[in-house]
Amino acid sequence: MKENKISMNHDLREKCGLFAILGCQDAARLTYLGLYALQHRGQESAGIISTDGEQIFSHKGMGLVGHIFKENILKTLEGDTACGHVRYSTTGRSHIENAQPFLVNFLSGKLAVAHNGNIVNAQKLRKDLESKGSIFQTTMDTEIIVHLMARSRKPSIVEKLADSLKKLRGAFSLVFMTEKSIIAARDPHGVRPLCIGKIGEKYIITSETCALDLIEADYIRDVEPGEIIEITDQGLKSFRYTPKIKHKYCVFEYIYFSRPDSNIFGENVYLTRKRLGKRMAVEAPVDADIVVPMPDSGIYAALGYSEESGIPFEVGVIRNHYVGRTFIHPAQSIRDFAVRVKLNPIASVIKGKRVILVDDSIVRGTTSKKRVKTLWKAGAKEIHMRISCPPIRHPCYYGIDFPSPEELIASDKTEDEIAKFLGVDSLAYLSLKGMLNAMFQNNDQFCTACFSGDYPIAVNKDMRKDCLENIPR
Repeated sequence: MKENKISMNHDLREKCGLFAILGCQDAARLTYLGLYALQHRGQESAGIISTDGEQIFSHKGMGLVGHIFKENILKTLEGDTACGHVRYSTTGRSHIENAQPFLVNFLSGKLAVAHNGNIVNAQKLRKDLESKGSIFQTTMDTEIIVHLMARSRKPSIVEKLADSLKKLRGAFSLVFMTEKSIIAARDPHGVRPLCIGKIGEKYIITSETCALDLIEADYIRDVEPGEIIEITDQGLKSFRYTPKIKHKYCVFEYIYFSRPDSNIFGENVYLTRKRLGKRMAVEAPVDADIVVPMPDSGIYAALGYSEESGIPFEVGVIRNHYVGRTFIHPAQSIRDFAVRVKLNPIASVIKGKRVILVDDSIVRGTTSKKRVKTLWKAGAKEIHMRISCPPIRHPCYYGIDFPSPEELIASDKTEDEIAKFLGVDSLAYLSLKGMLNAMFQNNDQFCTACFSGDYPIAVNKDMRKDCLENIPR
C-alpha cells in the first residue's frame, strides 16, 4: 500500500548553517555539536569533513544531524580541523549529491566548501563556465565558486578566492577548509550572519553564536561584510576583497530564522523580537482578554505585545516538537490533520476569550487560515491577528524561499481582504517604519526587499526568473 505523506514545512524555510574549527582535538565532535545547535537553519542534509593535515575524512547524509552522525561515524572523522554544514536547499535539488560541505581536488590539494546564501547570477556564471569547458558535479551554486577559483591566475588560494568573489552577485557566507587552513568570507552587504569564536586559543567560524555557547567557546567578533578571514596554525589574518559599502543585513534573521539565544549583527535575537512585539502593541492595540503566540515563531513578539499592552500572555496553543518533516496521514475523514498533529489549542484557555493571536509572518496564508480555524473550534469569542513584520509582497532572491508574487497573499490583497480570507475579526501588520525603529542600530542597514521591493543587490529579469525557477517546491 502506498504511503500518503504530507509535508510539515513552515511557510518559510530555513537556509543553511556553517561551522568550522582548526587545531582542536576532537574537531569533528565539536563540529557535530555546533551543527546540532544550528539544526534550525537546515534540516534536509548535513555533512562534516575533517583533516589530520594529510588526509581528508568525510561523511554526509540526508536528514537531521543526530540521525546522520552516530558514534561509529564520528570515530572515522579524524584530525584536529573540521568544517560542517546543515542544509536547506535554496538552489539545487534536495539530494545527497548536493549535500555540503562540497569536496574537490584543487590545485594544491583538497578543498572543502560550505555556503549559506544565494548567488543571483549563478546561472549566467554557470553557462559561461560550461562554455569554457567546466564540468559540474552538482546543481549547487556553491560549485561555481570553486570553478571560478580554479580558473583564476592569482598565486595564493586567498587571492584566488578574492578574485572569484568579485564576480559574484548575491548573498553569501562561506567557509573553506584545506589540509592546513580554514578560510571564511562574507558578501559585501553582509546579508547572512557569520562570526568568529575561540575555544582556548583555537579559532571557530560559525553562522550563529548559539553554536559557540554549546561548546563553551567565546565570541570574538563577526566576519565583516566584504572580508576574507584566513586561519592557520600561525593565527588569524584578515583581508578585504572589496571596498566597504552600506550593510544590508537580512531582517528576517531577527524576525524568524535565527535562534532566539543567538546574537547576530551585534544584537540579541530574543530581545529584538520582544521589541517588535512591543512596537506592534503601540501601533495596533485591541481590547482583548489574552495574548496567545503561534508557537514557536510568535512567542517572543507575543511576550513583548503582552508586556507593552498589559494584556495577559497565555500559552493557548501547544506545539508537538516530535513531528518530523513528513508523516503517514490517517483516514482522509480527519480534517486538518496536518495542522492538528503539529499544533493543538488548549480549549480551556481559549474558550469564551477575545484572543490576540501573534505570529511572525504570513506568506501564502493557507497555513494561517487552518490554524485560525482550530482556535474557532476551541471556542474563541474573538480572534485578532497581529503580525510582527510588514506584509510580504515581493520574492526574496537572496536565500529565502519566498515564492513568486502570485503566491504571496499580500501581493494583491489588502489587510481587510486577508483578514476575511483568514477568518479573523481583525488583522494588523507591523509597519515597515515600526519594524526598523525596533532595531538596535541605523535602520537603513537592513534588507527589506521582501516588504518594499527595494532590492539592494541588483537583480535583473533573467536573474529573477532563474532564482524563482530554482526555488524547491
